[in-house]
Amino acid sequence: MSIKIALAGNPNCGKTTMFNDLTGSSQYVGNWPGVTVEKKEGKLRDHKDVRIVDLPGIYSLSPYTLEEVVSRDFLLGERPDAIINIVDATNIERNLYLTTQLAEAGIPMVIALNMMDIVKKSGDRIDAQKLAAAFGCPVVETSALKGVGSMEVANRAIMLAQKGAHTPPQHNFSRVVEDALEAIGDQISQQVKPELMRWYTIKLFERDEKVGDYFTLSSDIKQRIDDIIADCEKQLDDDSESIITNERYEYIRQLIQNCVHKKRPGMTLSDKIDRVVTNRWLALPIFAAVMWLVYYVSVTSLGTIVTDWTNDVLFGGYITEWATAGLAAVGAAPWLEGLIVDGIIGGVGAVLGFVPQMFILFFFLSILEDCGYMARVAFIMDRIFRKFGLSGKSFIPMLISSGCGVPGIMATRTIENEKDRKMTIMVTTFIPCGAKLPIIALIAGALFPEASWVAPSMYFLGIAMVILSGIILKKTRLFAGDPAPFVMELPQYHFPAPKGVFIHMWERGKAFIIKAGTVIFVACGVIWFLSSFGFANGNFGMVEESQSLLAAVGSFIAPIFAPLGFGTWQAAVATVTGLVAKENVVSTFGVLFGLGEATEEDPMLLQSVAGMFTMVSAYSFMVFNMLCAPCFAAIGAIKREMGGWKWTGITLAYQTGLAYVMAFIINQLGSVIFLGKGFGMGAVLGCVCIIAILWLMFRSYNPNRNIPVKTVQQVN
Repeated sequence: MSIKIALAGNPNCGKTTMFNDLTGSSQYVGNWPGVTVEKKEGKLRDHKDVRIVDLPGIYSLSPYTLEEVVSRDFLLGERPDAIINIVDATNIERNLYLTTQLAEAGIPMVIALNMMDIVKKSGDRIDAQKLAAAFGCPVVETSALKGVGSMEVANRAIMLAQKGAHTPPQHNFSRVVEDALEAIGDQISQQVKPELMRWYTIKLFERDEKVGDYFTLSSDIKQRIDDIIADCEKQLDDDSESIITNERYEYIRQLIQNCVHKKRPGMTLSDKIDRVVTNRWLALPIFAAVMWLVYYVSVTSLGTIVTDWTNDVLFGGYITEWATAGLAAVGAAPWLEGLIVDGIIGGVGAVLGFVPQMFILFFFLSILEDCGYMARVAFIMDRIFRKFGLSGKSFIPMLISSGCGVPGIMATRTIENEKDRKMTIMVTTFIPCGAKLPIIALIAGALFPEASWVAPSMYFLGIAMVILSGIILKKTRLFAGDPAPFVMELPQYHFPAPKGVFIHMWERGKAFIIKAGTVIFVACGVIWFLSSFGFANGNFGMVEESQSLLAAVGSFIAPIFAPLGFGTWQAAVATVTGLVAKENVVSTFGVLFGLGEATEEDPMLLQSVAGMFTMVSAYSFMVFNMLCAPCFAAIGAIKREMGGWKWTGITLAYQTGLAYVMAFIINQLGSVIFLGKGFGMGAVLGCVCIIAILWLMFRSYNPNRNIPVKTVQQVN
């Protein structure tokens, strides 16, 4: 018999760590049908007939966010055989709110008291037996981080699933509320199974529209139910939904008094750390220092050592020599040798050479996320973002975009306010994703080999452009309005599980490698063909690179980028091919400059790139490629989330326009300041652009000024 077990819990409760511990490598990730919320499933280790489904991290089963709707629909529609409810024992009061709702779903449940090692270390004690008696289900102490108790929880869930019996919810509310729920139950008793009675009566009491649509009730019954609710609201002087929320927390408060014993009431170690890292004045400098260190190690120091070996020795040496010798041995045609050595190895190798840097970066980002620090960063950025018209919820998609822009764009579904969601989609790809890291690493290595500030400056430039855009866009009719509120629970600090860190690192890096073997592989072949063939003396065939089809196209579009400092046809072509995949910027240079022939003593790619730019124009090139329209995959995600081409066009025009203006300012004024260039028309236009940006930022704006007086009066 196949058994389906659902993992449910709050965000940051250790649910993902337990899921990885239970399933090992036998898992797959996709999306829930019809929505972009991530779906994880896997087979329980050593149990081929037991399937584990990891539900999205949620705080409740109220249908306010897409994650909550997905979890509710799964529990009530697909009816798993058992639920494992992971509860963060260090923050048990907040976590048990979801537990009370899961207990009402009529599905056998096991509670996993996670992070119990931290609780015991602090000297606190939780009486698991009393908790089990209160909820009428097994309670198991676990530490998913250390792999303790996970399999015991799973085995308990399997036993409950095989019995098929469930325990009715044990918790009760005040007498007034219980009387109201019983009266509602009498009205729907013929349409609901006994094990689901409490769930539906509570949801009807809360006036949950989705549950109300589930029933076929006469107008008389609907009126009776409404009268029951109204009478209770009058007695308790509150709305029905708030009444249930207060009742749940009152029950949990009494339960905590009986089951939880604190050794030292007061500040925890996490609280003491947060007094520093979330301090009003220290939070941003600490965040800047942390990200500088992450990028310094990933791109400038350790990452450069590994990447140099990969580029110069592995691809530029061994693989190129083996391929050249092998092709010569079989008598391959010159064009085939050029395609494989200069096109495929040169292009794909130029991209794969930066994989070590990416994995190091993802490794550190995974540690920061798993230990709980990135949750603090979201809290810090909310305080800043709200001052500039953005919701703190906008930072979560941006954080995800540091791996890949596509899931970052999809993550905006959690933002309820439509205007905030669209604006977040427009700016979230300003944060450098993994595909942009090779561009940063290439330019930094070629033009700024000793400057540790270059790579992290791209990250902070992205955040600055997000804030700048928030200020400007909020002063337009399209986005005017107050940002949505942001509520987030800060988890306790803890050491991340090595297994979880490496899984996160691999999941982020795997997509990059797959793209290098598919999209970039094909693109490199096309770029090599276009750069090797053309018309000469009236005939079509292999020609010098400067006479190729690619050179002709590049020369035609190069003047567009000349004011930005990179008006060569090679740089123009690399920028355009980056629309297919941002990694193509590097692979294009690899093909054009023949990385396949580079050696450790002659790093051709870095030398060629360094010879094409000045330090100012190189930085301008990086800025434009960081901020302009993203890759085709991200553009497709924008279209899906925006619901059509109109908003997609607005998004791409804004991103590319802002990228052009910022790169123009950097090149024109940077050339005057750092290269001693004369103050000409370009510098004047750069100053005009700065003045225009400042005006857009600080102008006064009244969202009602264009609304006719009659309309305003009608609204009032």
